[in-house]
Amino acid sequence: MTVLPDKFSEAIDTVPQDWTALSRYLEGRGIGLGRGRPRQFAGGFGNLNYLVEIDGKPAVLRRPPAGPLPAGANDMAREFRILSSLWRAYPLAPRAILFCEEPHVLGAPFQLIEYRPGLLIRDMLPDELAGRAEVGALLSRQLVEALAALHAIDPAQVDLQTLGRPAGFLARTVEGWTARAAAVADLIDPRVSSEIVRWLRRRVPADAPPSLIHSDFKLDNMILDPETLAPVAVIDWDMGTRGDPLWDLAVMLSYWVEPGDPACLRRVRQMPTAQPGFWRRAEVLAAYLGLTNRVVADFTFYRTLAVFRSGIVFLQLYDRFRREPVPDRRCAHFAALGADLIDYAFEITRGRAE
Repeated sequence: MTVLPDKFSEAIDTVPQDWTALSRYLEGRGIGLGRGRPRQFAGGFGNLNYLVEIDGKPAVLRRPPAGPLPAGANDMAREFRILSSLWRAYPLAPRAILFCEEPHVLGAPFQLIEYRPGLLIRDMLPDELAGRAEVGALLSRQLVEALAALHAIDPAQVDLQTLGRPAGFLARTVEGWTARAAAVADLIDPRVSSEIVRWLRRRVPADAPPSLIHSDFKLDNMILDPETLAPVAVIDWDMGTRGDPLWDLAVMLSYWVEPGDPACLRRVRQMPTAQPGFWRRAEVLAAYLGLTNRVVADFTFYRTLAVFRSGIVFLQLYDRFRREPVPDRRCAHFAALGADLIDYAFEITRGRAE
């Protein structure tokens, strides 16, 4: 099997950093930055990631994008805390190396993380893997198993028992995404948004025993061995916390598109799950519940909130696009996509969609 591993941005699309300032900062801590030009990893709409050389070994430099950031996202300090210890119980978590909270170095807090090379699959399978049902089934199973394994970890085992605020987690999540919706209110049908929020507030489940959760678990946040497709690492922990593990599952399923889904879900284009062999969302839910021995009376609350969240995320990306001096043209159509996803969440609340 021959598939391409890491992909990097073209020079014209690379966001420059002050590598001289970084070198001086690291030298002051006895760390050497390699002389080779760092390369920015391609893909994604959030944090900026670069392959660098530290003391002769590859590492990843990770920092937030420029400009205002949504509350709770792009949190380098939180991610560093998680990755400083999670690897001891969750081998797919790369190790943290260094955290810098001083914005004068690169303009924002940043961190250095262990580099694990491999294959990232986004919205399309590589040509060598496309159309192979066994590949879809394998990737489906690996995603569910890796998520269930994370949720099985005792946070105290990795010194993360004080991470986040699990009490009232789902209620705060509803209010958090309600506030983010208000920040892009000019892009949303106010009647639809208020109806969704009213529906969610009436149905917030009681607190479940909390687990460590990733908060954005999906296929392109899992690095794969290019030969065997076995998981090598799970990345992007900047929204990790302790909370209801079914929320983590619902977020993953908000990206999980099936062949018969409406156009707005197909336009999300985050995972290739509509291709042959991938499990259906109901199969994912059943497999997860079987692995974790959890019970859920009604997953509709989680599903609605996750789709609502997805719509808001795309609207936030569009909002950043329209405000940036040099906008990312990939985000130009996200206003329509985000609004359509919110309409779809409304249809779920009315029992007309799933």
